[in-house]
Amino acid sequence: MLNRRHLRVKVLQALYAYHQSEKDIQAHEKTMLQSIDRVFEMYIWMLSLIDEVIQFSANDAEERANKYLPTAEDLAPNLKILENRFIASLHVNKDYVAAIKRYKISWDFEPELAKSLFTVLKNSDDYKAYLAKTDDTLQTDKDIIKYIFKKVIFKSSLAEQVFEDKFISWPVDKDVLQALIAKTFKNFSFDNPHENKLAEITGNWVEDREFIVDLFEKSIRYDTDYQELIAQKTQNWEPERIAMMDTLLMKMAITEFINFNSVPVKVTINEYLEIAKEFSTPKSNSFINGILDKILFELKEQNKIRKTGRGLIE
Repeated sequence: MLNRRHLRVKVLQALYAYHQSEKDIQAHEKTMLQSIDRVFEMYIWMLSLIDEVIQFSANDAEERANKYLPTAEDLAPNLKILENRFIASLHVNKDYVAAIKRYKISWDFEPELAKSLFTVLKNSDDYKAYLAKTDDTLQTDKDIIKYIFKKVIFKSSLAEQVFEDKFISWPVDKDVLQALIAKTFKNFSFDNPHENKLAEITGNWVEDREFIVDLFEKSIRYDTDYQELIAQKTQNWEPERIAMMDTLLMKMAITEFINFNSVPVKVTINEYLEIAKEFSTPKSNSFINGILDKILFELKEQNKIRKTGRGLIE
């Protein structure tokens, strides 16, 4: 699922787009929220692809039976994977069924994908061992689904290309996708399929939505003020030498220092330093850390940082 760092990245991307184009706060905020929904959509597409691979076993059986000289095995294929408990539970999950309709999911546009993935699965030792088992449980059924996801789909260059083409944020969000799928495997632990739940996009979407909207809007509302704070501490730097991403990260951090009373200062600093490692220049981490330390010292002196609850300044 999306944690607070992932959500901060979504805000960062929205702020970058805002400053690079027309200054329409509502439009960029809407796009930011849509980008989070796209992660959930990606998750549903992946679940449906796993299902598509499994359902292709029936197509494969039909093709084998229609061969010119079918073998006895061709005429009596082992199709027990079609009764896989995980997939059966998915089929009756109301949220999954609704999401399939909502996102209009169909793999008709890439008919060869399921076939190529099933071919890899069919020839694997793990699948052959699964077919040979006679004492299947929900856990063993989940184990073969995990194998399909991790070792078949995620190892496929074709599947990688399809998701990268369909989801512009794939390189950033695929780790989140893996976490969502892992959470689904954990959630699907009941023999009664109606008790099994899909993963949620965040731990608490009501709170997390409020957090990112506030962070986005306040970073823009106080942009001029925070730009001045940064400028005062970077007088020896030519403005064009400071990466725009670094400036945005510092403004977001200052926004949290001053306006988010329940977020500890250390958490804020650590989060943005980690984000800088991935999204900015190699030297950004130490630069941002040094400037934020100076700004933080000044804000404390001015008594502008007030943390409550578990949020501590030190």
